[in-house]
Amino acid sequence: MTFASRITRLPLPVDHARAADVAGLFADLPRPVRDLIAGAAGSSPYLADLLRREAEWLPGALDHDDVMARETAGFADLSPDDLAVGLRRAKRRVALLTALADLGGVWPLERVTGALSDLADRAVDLALRAHVATEARRGKLPPSQADAGGIFALAMGKGGAGELNYSSDIDLIVLFDETAYAEADQMEARAALIRATRRMAATLSDVTEHGYVFRVDLRLRPDAAVTPVCISTAAALAYYEAEGRTWERAAFIKARAAAGDIAAGQRFLRELRPFVWRKHLDFAAIQDAHDMRLRIRDHKGLGGRLEVAGHNLKLGQGGIREIEFFTQTRQLIAGGRDRDLRARDTVGGLAALAQKGWVPADVARELTDHYRQHRDIEHRIQMVNDAQTHSLPKDDEGLRIVAALSGQDDPAAWCAALKDRLARVHHLTESFFAPAAPSEPAPELSEESRAIIQRWQSYPALRSDRARQIFRRIEAPLLARMARSGHPAEALARFDGFLSGLPAGVQLFALFEANPQLIDLLVDICGTAPALAAYLARHPAVLDGVLAGSFFAPWPGPEGLRADLDLALNRALSRPGGGYERALDAARRWAHEWQFRIGVHHLRGLIGAEEAAQHYADLAGACVAGLFPVTADDFARRHGPPPGRGAVVLGMGSLGARVLNAGSDLDLIVIYDAGGQDASEGPRPLAARPYYARLTQAMVTALSAPTAEGRLYEVDMRLRPSGRQGPVATSLDSFRAYQMDEAWTWEHLALTRARAVAHAGPEGASLAAEIEDLRLQVLRARGGDARVLPDLAEMRDRLFAAKPARGALDMRQGPGRLQDIDLIAQSCALRAGDGARSSLAQLRAGRRAGLLTAEQADRLASIWRMLWGLHASGRLLTDRVPSPSEIGKGGRDFLLRDSGAADLDDLAATAGSLAGEAAGLIDALVPRP
Repeated sequence: MTFASRITRLPLPVDHARAADVAGLFADLPRPVRDLIAGAAGSSPYLADLLRREAEWLPGALDHDDVMARETAGFADLSPDDLAVGLRRAKRRVALLTALADLGGVWPLERVTGALSDLADRAVDLALRAHVATEARRGKLPPSQADAGGIFALAMGKGGAGELNYSSDIDLIVLFDETAYAEADQMEARAALIRATRRMAATLSDVTEHGYVFRVDLRLRPDAAVTPVCISTAAALAYYEAEGRTWERAAFIKARAAAGDIAAGQRFLRELRPFVWRKHLDFAAIQDAHDMRLRIRDHKGLGGRLEVAGHNLKLGQGGIREIEFFTQTRQLIAGGRDRDLRARDTVGGLAALAQKGWVPADVARELTDHYRQHRDIEHRIQMVNDAQTHSLPKDDEGLRIVAALSGQDDPAAWCAALKDRLARVHHLTESFFAPAAPSEPAPELSEESRAIIQRWQSYPALRSDRARQIFRRIEAPLLARMARSGHPAEALARFDGFLSGLPAGVQLFALFEANPQLIDLLVDICGTAPALAAYLARHPAVLDGVLAGSFFAPWPGPEGLRADLDLALNRALSRPGGGYERALDAARRWAHEWQFRIGVHHLRGLIGAEEAAQHYADLAGACVAGLFPVTADDFARRHGPPPGRGAVVLGMGSLGARVLNAGSDLDLIVIYDAGGQDASEGPRPLAARPYYARLTQAMVTALSAPTAEGRLYEVDMRLRPSGRQGPVATSLDSFRAYQMDEAWTWEHLALTRARAVAHAGPEGASLAAEIEDLRLQVLRARGGDARVLPDLAEMRDRLFAAKPARGALDMRQGPGRLQDIDLIAQSCALRAGDGARSSLAQLRAGRRAGLLTAEQADRLASIWRMLWGLHASGRLLTDRVPSPSEIGKGGRDFLLRDSGAADLDDLAATAGSLAGEAAGLIDALVPRP
C-alpha cells in the first residue's frame, strides 16, 4: 500500500495562506498527501519549515517506512564533526515523515513513538562510539577487548519503553564495565569515558545552524548532584543497593540497554533486578507513588480546579503520568513474583496486568484508550513549534491550533471532550493512590482491650512514622472486624501476639490497606488458630500467596509442586548474585506459602484432615526431591560427582505414608550404591562412604538449617540401620544384609512405610526402583517370622509405659489411639508381605490377607479417621496437645466443627470411647505373652 492509500485522517489548516504556499511545493503528489501537507503546514510553523527544507527529499521517501535506517546508513564511518551534521539532517527527516504519518493516521501510536525511539538509540550509539574511538586514537583510553570500551547507555523513561514523544528529550544513564580494564587502568579509563560521554551529549544536544538531534538529560544517574556523567557499574550497583528509592525502582521498569556495549548493559540490568523487582508483593510502593505524585503537583503548581487551558497533559490531573504511575506501581507490587508483568511500555503493562487480574479488564481498556488519545494530543502540542512542552495553550487561538492538528474544527467541543477524559482518568486512578478514610468507626472497647492497643506503639512493626501512618488507616476496620468475630477478645489478644512478633510493618500494613479481604483472613486466623497466627507472624510474606491468583486453585499434586519448585530453584541459581544459599532461601519462601495455603484451606473447611495430610506430605516430598539434587550438585563442585550409581532418600513414618500434619518433622533414610567405585573424582575427592555421609549431612542442613527465610523441616534420621550409632548414609549392600539378618521387628514395621522421595546421581532412578524391590523382598521374607506378634505386644507395652496419653485430647499416644492403630496396620502389611504404606491401605491389606475380618478392618479404619481428623486439627491450633485455655473459644469451635460433639468434654469422652474400642480390637489381635 502507498502512503497516500493509508491516510485515514487529516489535520486542518489554521493559516490557509501558509498551507497553500507549502502544499504548492508538492503539486505532483496525490491529493490526499497534499491535503495532509496543507493541514500540517497550516497549523504548525515548525512542520511548514521542515516541509520547505525537505521538499526535494520527501516525495521519494514517503513510501519507505525504514526512514531511520536509510537516513543513518554509513554514519558509523563519519568523523564526530561530520556525524553531528548528518544526525541533524536525519533528525529533520525522521521528524517530518513521522509527523505526517502520525497526523495522517498512517502509523499507529507505537510506530510513531518507536521510530523516534529508534532514532534516539541510533544517534546515541553512533555518537558514543565516535567519541570513545577518538579517546582511543589519542591514547587516552587504555586497551580493552570490550565492545565500545565497555561503555553503555541505558535508555530510561519513555525512551527505554520505546515511547518517546514528538519533541522529547532523552533520559540516559551512562555506565561503564570496570572489569573490561586492568585494575591499574580503571581510573584512566574512567576519565576518558567521562569525556566521551560529555562529548556525546554535546554532539546530540548543541543547537547549531543545522539544528539539534535530541536534548540529552543525564540527571537520572545515581546521586547526580555529586557523581560524574559516567560511573562504573560497581559504583551504580552499590548505590542502588544502599540508597535506591522507589522512584528509581519505577524508573528502571522502562530501562533498556540502548547504545554502546549492549551485552554489558543487559548484564547490569540483570544484576539490578533484585532492587527493582522485590521478591514479595510490594504494596508499600502505592504510598511512595502517591507521595511522589503530590510532590510533583505541589512543585509544578498543578493542583486546583481542572481546566483544559494551560493544563499540563503529562503531569496534571488525569494526565499521562497518572496512567503511567497507575501501571508502574502495580507492576512494582507484583512484578517481583510474576515476570510477565515486567513490560516496559505502558500499554503492554496495562494489558499484562489485566490478563493476570491485577487490573479489571474494562479499566485497562479504558485507560489504554485515554493514554493513546493523550499521547496523540501531546504530540500535536509539541509539533506546533518543536517545543518540549506538555502544557496545552492558555489562549483560545493556541487551543484552536492544537484542535486543528487533531482534525477538529470545533475547539470548544474538543476541549469539553478532553476535559471529560482528564476527569475520567483522574477518577480511575486517584482512588488507587489516595488513601481512603476509614469506612467504619472503631468499636467500643473494654479497658483491657484499650490497654492492649496502647502498647502497640512500642512494637518494632510500628517504629517508623510511615508504618504508624498506614496502620492508623487500617486500625479501625481491623478492630471492627474483630468485634464482629465470634470471639473478639481472643482475636484481639492473638493479633497482639502477631503484631508484637513482626520485625517491620510498612509492607504488611500497606498490603492490608490495599486488600481488605486479608484483614478478614487475619482476624479469622487470630480468632481460631493460634499456631497458624504464630506461623504467620514468623512468615508474614506468605500473605502474598493469597493474592497471587492460584491460592484457591485445585491442588497441583506432587508433579505440579515439584515442577513449580524446580522453577523457583532454577531462577535462584541462575540469577546474578544467585547460588546455593539463594536457592535454599527460595525453597523456604516457596514452601512457607504452600504450608500456609494448606493450613488456611483446612481451617476454612475447603479440605478435610485426610486431604490436608496428603497435601502436607506432597509438599514435603517436593521439597526433599527438589533440594537433594541441588545439594548434590553443590557438593559435587567441591568433591566431584557422586561415585557409583548415586543415592536415594527414603521417606519414612508419616512422610512415607503421606499423612503429615502442620507440625510434622521428616523421618529420612539415605541409601547409596557406590557400584565398586572407591572414591569420587573432583577437586577434593572423598572415599565413597564419607562422601555419601557428608552429602547426607549437607542435605539435612539444606532442609533444617535456619536461614534468613526461616527453616523448612526438622529432620529425624534415627530410623536408619543401627539408629544413632549407625552411619547417616547406608550402602545398598549393608542395608540389604542388615534388613535380612539383623533388623528388629520394629525396624521391619517401619520399613512398611518407606517410600523413595528423592534421588541423585547418574542411576538414582533405577536405584530407587531396586530399593523398592528390596523393601518388598524383606517384607515377604521377614513377615512370616513367628516373633512379629509377640514383639508387637512387647512394643505396645513399652510405648504405653514410656509415652502415655498426655490428656483427654491426645489423639496420638495411648492404647487404641493413632500410634496403636498405626502399629497394628503396619504389622498387617509386614505379615502379608504387602507394599501398602498408609494405615488405611495397610488395614485393607490385612483384610485381604485374612489377618483381619472385614468388620475389624473397617472399624479400625473408621476410628483412625476420626482420631486423625482431631489430631490434625489440633496441630493446626497448637504444637502441643490442645487445652481449652490455650486454644480458646474459636479453636474449640474448630475442633468441634466436624465431630458432632456438643463441647470439648463431650469430644474427649467420644475420643476416649473410640480409643477404648480400638484398644479392645487390637488386644484381641495381639495377645500379650
